[in-house]
Amino acid sequence: MRIGIDLGGTKTEVIALSDAGETLFRHRVPTPRHDYPQTLQAIVDLVRLTEEKTGQQGSVGLGIPGTLSPYNQRVKNANSTWLNGQPLDRDLARLLDREVRIANDANCLAVSEAVDGAAAGRALVFAVIIGTGSGAGIAINGVSHAGGNGNAGEWGHNPLPWMDEDELRFREEVPCYCGQKGCIETFVSGTGFATDYQRLSGRSLSGAEIVALLNQQDPLAELAMGRYELRLAKSLAQVVNLLDPDIIVLGGGMSNVERLYQTLPTLMKPWVFGRECETPVVKAQHGDSSGVRGAAWLWPLA
Repeated sequence: MRIGIDLGGTKTEVIALSDAGETLFRHRVPTPRHDYPQTLQAIVDLVRLTEEKTGQQGSVGLGIPGTLSPYNQRVKNANSTWLNGQPLDRDLARLLDREVRIANDANCLAVSEAVDGAAAGRALVFAVIIGTGSGAGIAINGVSHAGGNGNAGEWGHNPLPWMDEDELRFREEVPCYCGQKGCIETFVSGTGFATDYQRLSGRSLSGAEIVALLNQQDPLAELAMGRYELRLAKSLAQVVNLLDPDIIVLGGGMSNVERLYQTLPTLMKPWVFGRECETPVVKAQHGDSSGVRGAAWLWPLA
């Protein structure tokens, strides 16, 4: 049995998978925010509950909104800031009396979809989370790829490519929490989409509310979506130029906007070197379960 845990900013979820990928148990609890000891205890309690409910012991994989530094083996780059600087895998290994494997949550999405999801059978998978924030992960032959600095897939914290005049203004008006300006995350996250609509309309609405207006042929919602699609297309074209993945998988709230799968492949082509690009852009098959499933698959089949 493989136990996977997705440690999110607001909720922590556990899943237990059989060797065949069947769900044996699943449960979620609120994440103890800004409290590292309580976060550790919540994870330990979920593992123990899972083993109690299934009657089995399992390997443990954990997806986090950050990564482990390969230099000091402590968490870095986590927007759940109370994790930063902590030896999370070692603390959990001590409490659970077994090795715990940790990967970035977007890498877990990539692994999940590569193993038995929308990207099954593809050697090089680039998976994007476009939700409250925006990040990405890479799976190679079904295995999470973190890179020598632990930063592989940190696509959201590169600058938006080929900025026009309005995007240059957006860059100055909407700085990124990481301390830089013009990060892809500020443009293509659901938060960025809502921010751009507010700049256009003066109205503060959620992404879901704007999409509902889009379905009613609201002209400003259509303008905001057109700008969003172009920005996302440029950002993904840059990935094709650098990595040329076999497939791109989208997860997170904005991935539920079905028109993206029709518009993005066409919009990407002019920005790809040589203007040839048939890279599939697909929706995550496992939806919001992909991250927690991918954490379980950090322990591959023997």
